[in-house]
Amino acid sequence: MRGLTGGAGVDPEPSEARRTFQAAFTAVAVLAALALLVSACGTSGTGTRDEGPAHAGSSVAGAVASASPVPSDSPQPAVNAVRLIQDDPKVSATVKRGLKPCSADEYPVDVSYGKLTGGPADDIVVNVLTCGDAIGMGAYVYRERGSRYENVFASEEPPVYAEIDRGDLVVTKQVYEKDDPVSNPSGEDVITYRWKGTRFAEAFSTRNEYSKAVGGGATKAPAPEPDN
Repeated sequence: MRGLTGGAGVDPEPSEARRTFQAAFTAVAVLAALALLVSACGTSGTGTRDEGPAHAGSSVAGAVASASPVPSDSPQPAVNAVRLIQDDPKVSATVKRGLKPCSADEYPVDVSYGKLTGGPADDIVVNVLTCGDAIGMGAYVYRERGSRYENVFASEEPPVYAEIDRGDLVVTKQVYEKDDPVSNPSGEDVITYRWKGTRFAEAFSTRNEYSKAVGGGATKAPAPEPDN
């Protein structure tokens, strides 16, 4: 029986075989180590990661996080439009008296936010309506000034309604002739205002006259020349 410990008197062939096997095993191990080294080099430098997130504690991850843009603009908080109207000395007593809740705590006010005066914050357009017919009793524009809002536009000739259109203030006024019902005006004036440094100035206007014969179809009268 051939010995298992490699002691004296054992045939030398098994020892030679083991040496051959060990040499082959060593060669395979070296090749595997080289393959791992090449693979590691291939994923370093400027190459992109194929999978897995970067480690949170690595300097690369920290550099990417610090370079990411941080939004500077946050949504403008909503204002209490009812309080804004009631506290405004430029709003008439008639409008303030008519500003009452239609049901529970729901007030008839429409509020819009947008850029009209070129300030850092959005301007606020407030329309005060009636509860029953939603007739515009007053239209106002407020501009942020420090920690408060300043009234920079007011129209209190009902029916009136103001809105923001591509950076312009557009005010619509219904036109009634004698005996016109509230639901059927004779026409409307659409006036466009633009901010001129410290105030709104009329840019142009359009008169729309409704045909009584066809149940309210609109025909446009020629618009006046723009105010330069």
